[in-house]
Amino acid sequence: MLNHFDFMDSEEMKRRTKMFAIAVARLTEKLPDNLVNRVYKGQIIRSSSSAGANYRASRRAKSKPDFINKLKIVEEELDESLFFLELLIEFNKNFETEINALYKEGETLLRIIVSTIVSSR
Repeated sequence: MLNHFDFMDSEEMKRRTKMFAIAVARLTEKLPDNLVNRVYKGQIIRSSSSAGANYRASRRAKSKPDFINKLKIVEEELDESLFFLELLIEFNKNFETEINALYKEGETLLRIIVSTIVSSR
């Protein structure tokens, strides 16, 4: 029941969601320290790490509905991460290339999660 990924196995997805959270955190360490960045950096660190943590939790789901529910949380957290990446680009144009690379990975992870939710129903 729990191995629903068309694109990769669960270990690879665990690794990618973890690496996404780490890459986001490393990016935030490079950004200038100002009020806007402080708020957005805190939010994106929480949402990107929550996506990975909730993905891991989905692997221990007690039932198919529990699995889907946990993946829906991952979907929300990844979407939130993308939103904060968009905001960070607006205030940190000199980091646009690096932020866009993270955005692309976040979009890919989100597509995989949405596809998994759809195929699991």
